Amino acid sequence: MQRDRQPSSEPSPAALNGQRPRGRARQRAFLIGVFPDGGEEQLAELRELLRTAGVAGVGELVQRRDHPHPNTYLGPGKLDELRDEIARSDANLVACDDELSPRQERNLESALGIPVIDRTAIILDIFAAHAHSAEGKLQVELAQLEYNLARMRGLWTHLERLGAGRIDGGIGTRGPGETQIETDRRLARDRISALKRKLGHVRSSRSVMRAERERTHLPSVALAGYTNAGKSTLLNALTGANVGVRDRLFHTLDPTTRLLRAGGRDYLLTDTVGFIRKLPHQLVEAFGATLEETRLADLILHVVDASVPEDELLAMTAAVADVLLEIGADAVPEILVLAKADRIDDERRGELQRRHPDAVLVSAVTGEGIEILAHRIEEEFARTLQDVELLIPFQQGARLAELHAIAGDLEREETPEGVRVTARLPAAIAARYQEFALSRPLA
Repeated sequence: MQRDRQPSSEPSPAALNGQRPRGRARQRAFLIGVFPDGGEEQLAELRELLRTAGVAGVGELVQRRDHPHPNTYLGPGKLDELRDEIARSDANLVACDDELSPRQERNLESALGIPVIDRTAIILDIFAAHAHSAEGKLQVELAQLEYNLARMRGLWTHLERLGAGRIDGGIGTRGPGETQIETDRRLARDRISALKRKLGHVRSSRSVMRAERERTHLPSVALAGYTNAGKSTLLNALTGANVGVRDRLFHTLDPTTRLLRAGGRDYLLTDTVGFIRKLPHQLVEAFGATLEETRLADLILHVVDASVPEDELLAMTAAVADVLLEIGADAVPEILVLAKADRIDDERRGELQRRHPDAVLVSAVTGEGIEILAHRIEEEFARTLQDVELLIPFQQGARLAELHAIAGDLEREETPEGVRVTARLPAAIAARYQEFALSRPLA
């Protein structure tokens, strides 16, 4: 995190000597949230986000109300209580479970005397730390700029006062603060436009690569799901790949595609960025090129952590469904995959089988359910297959080789006119071979 502007307590002698006190985190966040019902357990995800960002949580405060206060997020009474709790816990940062408006953020910081950071800023900070590819860094920078653009005014309030107090409000009242604000906003807007152009080029390059993959006619499968649900581990188990895996949120930002072979047929399996409840809209827009891999897939494996409580599992699946709807991937066929089966007991297994009878229970660690899942993928694609009978001329050997790569159950017979082929193909691929279709059986 990068907004630790001032401490809330006097520095210790060790700090004055240039030493950090042992056992005391540099950034100590007090967590706050507003919910219509429930309690501190609803802040569990915010705690995990802060842990991923390297910030210690030192206290929590929840207010039950239908909507956050429009000016200060918390009501006046809870705000006084929060001020006392901050002093008691030695927090030097307040972390909010919602995205704050610029006004709410300014008012909270003014009332509390310490920096306030919201859920969106925390997620953006994590993305910035985990972005490694050039594309990922561009996407994160774009999201951060769009988020910060509306908050630039608060950075220059000290200069705006230079123009205040004039009676006529005319010439001379435009302090340098306003000029600086407009300069910063213009620079930010220019940078946003440049980033969007660069990401447009990335999208074009990705389209070219996707077209090249489509030329091979390999069906595509996308791994989608909540962050840290086990998608990358499952990719490794299904394909034998060695994609990096860590127990932290948003470890995977850049899509990774590997070859999956199931039932004698090859598939392209792509690991994508994880979703989360209240995923910032800026990220959905900025990561449009990456999320497009999910939207254009032939099948989605919706991966869920089976070891979490049922209400949390349902909340996670709902959050993923919301994002899939937002990016236009809600119509793509889907298989629900309950991962991390090695972490649950027999009672939980029975409950999952009753509540989610069509799901596949897997463990990438023990290998449980991996073959079943591969078979389910094969079955899903088999539903879209149609029987075709083709006559491929001998001079079209390349097209015949393509068919061999696509169809695992291909039958061929050489005739004087060419190679007679009987196969089952996905409808979209079968249409590409329409010119070779036999209208009548060969004599």
